[in-house]
Amino acid sequence: MKFDNPKAFLLFFLLLNWSCQSTKNLTESDTSVEIDSLGETKINTIADDAFIRSLETKISAYRASRTRDFDLLHTALDLSFDYEKEWVNGEAILTLKPYFFSQNELVLDAKDFDILAFSLLEDTGERELNYRYNTKEVTAFLPKSFSANDTLKVRIKYTAKPNENTVPGSAAITDTKGLYFINPQGREPNKPTLIWTQGETEHNSKWFPTIDSPNERMTQEIRLTIEDKYRTISNGELRSSISNPDGTRTDYWVMDLPHAPYLAAVIVGDYVEIKDEWKGMQVNYYVEKEFEEGAKIVFKNTPEMIGFFSDLLGVRYPWQKYDQVVVRDFVSGAMENTTITVFMEELNLDERGAIDSEWDGIIAHELFHQWFGNLVTTESWSNLTLNEAFANYSEYLWYEYKEGKDDADMHHISEMEQYFEESKEKQVDLIRFYYEDNEDMFDSHSYAKGGRILHMLRRHLGDEAFFKSLNLYLNQHSFGSVEVHDLRLAFEKVTGQDLNWFFNPWFLNSGHPILEYEVDYSQPGNLLLTVAQRQDFSTTPMYKIPFKVSWYHENKRFEKEFVLEKAWQQFAIENGVPVKELFFDEALELLAEKKSYRSADHFISQFKNSELGVARFEALDSLGNLFADSPEILSVMSMALKDEFWAIRELAIMNFSQNPEWLMAESDLEMELFEMAENDPKNTVRLGAIELLSIIDADKYSPAFLRWMNHPSYYVAGAALGAYLGNGENTNREEIASRYEGDRNIRLIVALAEYFISENVVGKGNWFHDKLDLLAGQSLYYFLGYYGDYFAKNPGEGSTKAIDNLSHLASAHQANYVRIAAFMGLFGFIDEPGVLDRAKKIYAEEQDELAKRYEEFFLSTYLEEN
Repeated sequence: MKFDNPKAFLLFFLLLNWSCQSTKNLTESDTSVEIDSLGETKINTIADDAFIRSLETKISAYRASRTRDFDLLHTALDLSFDYEKEWVNGEAILTLKPYFFSQNELVLDAKDFDILAFSLLEDTGERELNYRYNTKEVTAFLPKSFSANDTLKVRIKYTAKPNENTVPGSAAITDTKGLYFINPQGREPNKPTLIWTQGETEHNSKWFPTIDSPNERMTQEIRLTIEDKYRTISNGELRSSISNPDGTRTDYWVMDLPHAPYLAAVIVGDYVEIKDEWKGMQVNYYVEKEFEEGAKIVFKNTPEMIGFFSDLLGVRYPWQKYDQVVVRDFVSGAMENTTITVFMEELNLDERGAIDSEWDGIIAHELFHQWFGNLVTTESWSNLTLNEAFANYSEYLWYEYKEGKDDADMHHISEMEQYFEESKEKQVDLIRFYYEDNEDMFDSHSYAKGGRILHMLRRHLGDEAFFKSLNLYLNQHSFGSVEVHDLRLAFEKVTGQDLNWFFNPWFLNSGHPILEYEVDYSQPGNLLLTVAQRQDFSTTPMYKIPFKVSWYHENKRFEKEFVLEKAWQQFAIENGVPVKELFFDEALELLAEKKSYRSADHFISQFKNSELGVARFEALDSLGNLFADSPEILSVMSMALKDEFWAIRELAIMNFSQNPEWLMAESDLEMELFEMAENDPKNTVRLGAIELLSIIDADKYSPAFLRWMNHPSYYVAGAALGAYLGNGENTNREEIASRYEGDRNIRLIVALAEYFISENVVGKGNWFHDKLDLLAGQSLYYFLGYYGDYFAKNPGEGSTKAIDNLSHLASAHQANYVRIAAFMGLFGFIDEPGVLDRAKKIYAEEQDELAKRYEEFFLSTYLEEN
């Protein structure tokens, strides 16, 4: 046993000696500790008293895995729905057995139910049980003590009321109702009537009684009685569908493989079914009728993904089928229920919108959960990253396979930056046993940081060892629950290496390394690299870090790996051939903040020589931001327009648009941009080229803009429409705009909104209101700024309604980023009577930390200025 804290050692020593003597005086820094006749510690300094209290608090606050008093074997549900009251009428039969110790009470999670009956099913009949219910848990008093050799069945008749006693969720999962009625009375004309569930973390007990814990496993069967016009979708297989005399239908779903209760799901709605398959297994997609053709494009890669992940892991997709459903008003991006993933409505795309679908990442993420999260499940929410880090990293794996390493690396950097941004305000252990609420675990640490840690481990061990370890991990723990040590032990079993040096600092501590480095080029054939760890060692570990350096000689790339294991360390590269530029972590694999002076010449060399798209992107980005006055900047940017990697072409265009003086210095630039706008294989690059051409000569390219408006891609068409409407010399702008006023795509809507506002086109109030009602999610977020601006400029066209709409969205929308945008929009009317009071009230009631921080900034800035 090892003690890192000397005061903890003192306490332990004291406890060992209780049996030796009743009173013992110890002195350390004038601190006296006595044990009275009752064995109570008397601490004679305030500092030690606070220390002891902190130890006691830590013990009580520890988030342990849930104790398994019972093993839930099977759940049978019979459900119907009251759309008027938004209630669930249910009967549940649960099959359980004591886990190890004998039990005479059964405690089930059942949140906000009316419990109508609770009985024990025996061979001789049904015995009514006495129970105690506190609106969160129901405790049934069993007629005798049951042992681990006994199996019992209980029946609960109940009404679930998911809308009662709701509490806010997290940034990732914004609500906790468990089951949701969407437009249940059909009063919203632009929205279908739906029911869907979202059980993570412990919200399925809002609609059926269970042991709502991730370390539980059950098989299940669900009977759903619904109006015959609706389709039902649930876990496992649809075994039967029986029409009833009253115009309803009862569907019978069976899940005969065990999974965690939070992964149970039910969806009810008017959906079309798009049938697909993988090796004879059902792979279906369910969307509203108008998005049928788009869904065929959005989800088309799913069978290939299933095959890719099955082959990569050496573990065949483990379930009976795989369905994907798009719902309205979802409280997260998506949810990986076993055999059925539910997606947010942003994936509702028509055929044209699906051309530029960029949803493969989230589709891969949720699919990978079927192995990591569903087949093998975290035993507690403290270990959530064992679900989410793998799902996050699957996005990289898919992009690497399907789009190439450059695309995957750009995604990797985006995720890394997301974690770094969060780390400015929050640094917590990846595996953390102290948190206020389960929902707190859903952050960029569990997701983005976890995925980057897996990436570093893979790059260090190599693909063969990495994926063989994952295969062992999955096979050892299939249909079971795990903690982080299970993952480490699988890697150690395969590699024969002790990997505590990696797992302990990365998974069990907070923070990340901050590395300062410099290269001594005085001996070109044997460069000297100095690296220092500069993180705060009082709060962040000192890391052992395998890293790579690379260089180029005669158009060949050379690489060496070293290990940093000190606070300050030097490395002789022994490169042999003369090298002018050494690249430290060229592939940007390390999850570390890196600091070093690198000149413009260094980045130019990196851009011109690197084989890695992400390194060339870094070089170009650094040149544009730090060395825009460099004599070679224009030639480098021109080269970048021809780069094989689309992200670099896109970045080069952005740099030209931010430095319009460069446009006149390059004689061939205009022709090259026109060619890119016309033929570039990446539509986002075409978009940027069109916008840049509008800056160079909007009149000259207006005929091309008119032609590009008809392009199948909304990226291209929206950019062309915006460019044409932005040119005041075009006399038919009003007629052109009118052609697109009925369109629903956000890129065309934004182009029109910009034109209406900048040109002060009046009479469009109803158009803005209609589009607000139509849009959702990210599209709504982008539109809100234009919406507020229009009515601030034209208050007579409906500013009162606009203020009401913005207030409602700012206070009630599920997505924090939409609430923030709506709150900002209110400041266009802040001097109107009552608006400031509304803003103050919204701020006071906001519970999301990020949203509250933004709202506080806008509110305090206004109050300071006024």
